[in-house]
Amino acid sequence: MKDFAAIDFETANAERSSVCSVGVVIVRNGQIVDRFYSLIYPQPEYFCYWNTRVHGLVMEDVEDAPDFPEVWAKIEPLIEGLPLVAHNCAFDRSCLRAVFALHHMEYPEYEFLCTYRAAQRARLPLPNSKLDTVAEYCGFSLRNHHHALADAEACAAIALKLL
Repeated sequence: MKDFAAIDFETANAERSSVCSVGVVIVRNGQIVDRFYSLIYPQPEYFCYWNTRVHGLVMEDVEDAPDFPEVWAKIEPLIEGLPLVAHNCAFDRSCLRAVFALHHMEYPEYEFLCTYRAAQRARLPLPNSKLDTVAEYCGFSLRNHHHALADAEACAAIALKLL
């Protein structure tokens, strides 16, 4: 697969609608041609200790961030006509559906492909199928894990090798 958009969301709390950052990497003809990252003001508007512990974001980081519809208006033209790829796409797809529903936006039934499942199907000689583990196997050194853009870049690298 040579044309796709790798996407990753981070959430502020246990609600899937609470996206607080997004990273998108656009791949065309097997090459990264664009990257997009934004903080997002989450709904509901609070951060859970456990989520912050994972990604390091707190309410002060997003207090001036745009809301999801404003951010998605910038992403939508970038991903038009492309399948979306995520590592554990069930999570990212559920976040996208939840935040679309929260903002009463019509969900366009994006095609999602999963690098987590692809890694499992490939039966790679790895101790697990976590993003950082599979990315390293595919030759991508994931620094700043759980930063949405870094994770989307790792996902793109995996997709280029496994999908």
